[in-house]
Amino acid sequence: MKKSAFTLLTIILLLTSCKEATKNETVKTEDTPNLSIKKVLEIIPISHATMVLNYDAETIYVDPTGGKEAFDSQDKPTLILITDIHGDHYSFDTLKDIDLNEALIIAPQAVIDKFPVDFKPKYKVLKNGENTTFNDLKIEALPMYNLRKEALQFHPKGRGNGYILTFGNERIYISGDTEDITEMRNLKNIDKAFVCMNLPYTMTVESAASAVLEFKPKQVYPYHFRGTEGFSDVSRFKTLVNEGNTDIDVVQLDWYAKE
Repeated sequence: MKKSAFTLLTIILLLTSCKEATKNETVKTEDTPNLSIKKVLEIIPISHATMVLNYDAETIYVDPTGGKEAFDSQDKPTLILITDIHGDHYSFDTLKDIDLNEALIIAPQAVIDKFPVDFKPKYKVLKNGENTTFNDLKIEALPMYNLRKEALQFHPKGRGNGYILTFGNERIYISGDTEDITEMRNLKNIDKAFVCMNLPYTMTVESAASAVLEFKPKQVYPYHFRGTEGFSDVSRFKTLVNEGNTDIDVVQLDWYAKE
């Protein structure tokens, strides 16, 4: 009888212990619910230099062009980034038809100067070298300009912006229209880089690959690669990058699906 009582007591203690362990584990999970939530950057190419970036509660339109219909399947923007004044980056016809009620536009002064007087969105001017914070997103404005003598008139230094966006601990570089400038080559700790390559307006695939091999992003997305003579050879760009550094992931998205 004593042995049976001892056995029964042991079972009760074991069951109680298991219940408490389960209870404690549940409390720990509830106390740290964010550990199971992964914030992932979603990249949606629209066309050429135009894209949508979704991260957590933010929907970012980069260089929105193509009219309102190009964004019909997208969430309303919370932030709009514009790099330069040219029609493949700044389109007033697109901006005026997009729902901007919850959006802030960040752009260089040259873009803001093109807004009609009766167009009054929320905006902030960033100059090369300046930075700002929007909600939890850090935004840095970088120079973008031409180096070749025959191309200097296309993108003078100081007019347009490239951008670095920081999502959590991930740094995203958007080149805008540029050549392989020192400011690009000196970049550090870039996780994803969107790098242009088209002639005569920006740079060759060889120059783009050379710059990428110098600043070593974890991933590079060739974009803005349609020029006056057709499309740049992005396959060659990938080959050049991976011959120089197999650790850099070259990601090819379909930027011209509707053309």
